[in-house]
Amino acid sequence: MKDTFVTIARYPYSTEAQIAKGRLEADGIEVFLRDNVTIDTDPLVSQAIGGVKLKVLVKDENKAREILNSITNYTLDDDGNLIKCPNCNNKQVGLYSSISDFKSLISFIIGFVSGTLPFTARYQYKCEACETSFPVK
Repeated sequence: MKDTFVTIARYPYSTEAQIAKGRLEADGIEVFLRDNVTIDTDPLVSQAIGGVKLKVLVKDENKAREILNSITNYTLDDDGNLIKCPNCNNKQVGLYSSISDFKSLISFIIGFVSGTLPFTARYQYKCEACETSFPVK
């Protein structure tokens, strides 16, 4: 059982996974990436296949999670200060794109059909603790 791998994190692109892998390997943890070559070949399938999976041995799972949690960066404002949730005052806030109006929906459809990036996108912050979404200022 100790020789099996367990997924401890998923990343949309292999560059982020490679950074985490390097950090864990620096602490002597054996790391395996899954689906990184597929996503490097075609990044558009990342969400469909669940991203790049970062796997570690079961015996190293707790230590690896502690290391990853200690280096997680959250959203900063223009002055370098952590953005806090207006609802619960939590500092673990992420930036997400959303399709919330007609303009962003049309842009998404045109980008999808033409194979290009969307012309416009709406972004919002989302608290990881209470799930509150609030606008980017």
